[in-house]
Amino acid sequence: MLTEADCRALADRLFVAERDRQPILPLVAERPDLTAADAYAIQLRNVRRRGGAVVGHKVGLSSKAMQQMMGVDEPDYGHLMADMRLSESRPADARRYCYPRVEIEVAFLLGADLPGGGCTENDVLAATEAFAPSIELIDSRIQDWKISLADTIADNASSAGFVVGTSRVLPSDVDPRGIDAVLYCNGSLAVEGRSDAVLGNPVTAVAWLARTVAGFGVRLRAGHLVLPGACCRAVDANPGDEFRAVFTGLGEVRLTFAKESA
Repeated sequence: MLTEADCRALADRLFVAERDRQPILPLVAERPDLTAADAYAIQLRNVRRRGGAVVGHKVGLSSKAMQQMMGVDEPDYGHLMADMRLSESRPADARRYCYPRVEIEVAFLLGADLPGGGCTENDVLAATEAFAPSIELIDSRIQDWKISLADTIADNASSAGFVVGTSRVLPSDVDPRGIDAVLYCNGSLAVEGRSDAVLGNPVTAVAWLARTVAGFGVRLRAGHLVLPGACCRAVDANPGDEFRAVFTGLGEVRLTFAKESA
């Protein structure tokens, strides 16, 4: 385990990298002994320093496609903050980020608190008010996305932003395992997948999240948004790109990036 001073120093590096949009070398290059527990402590330190409301959580690396893309073999989680919320109607600025990418997910809107360590899939379904279409904007403050699991955990699971579509579907009205999802970039098919790419069932990912965060004294509360993981691999985002994600039986959501100034 790292000392508190070690965790503070690594958290400072990530905080400055995000603030200045200057990616840094992997944390494990300097501290190969960095554990997942250390990394979550670093993440929580920067979440508290960031301030503002926590509006939800995300599961990262929950599909085989994303694990293979990132070179890791298990999920992680991060916090969703109020200032990370993006709009369908207002273009995002790709220059605010180091290496922005987008991925498509079935969002869970919680109507009740989830239990902690003993949370089951039935608990998740009972507490979910609605499913919604979403796009997550991910980014890495680690140079060239050369991340280990500990690096991405410390970096708030590579979270950067999210946008949720307007449609809402009751859990009883759709099979969360069988939602086809397609992402278009500038009118052309970019990637496609299905919701069961997320641990076989995105509900499983949310239950895993509730149990995991309980070990760090965190609960998933009524009103929170939960992003369970990507239906397919992430796609690079560049200035001027226009993304549209279409989910069978769930609706669609858009995210546009502003063009570069002349």
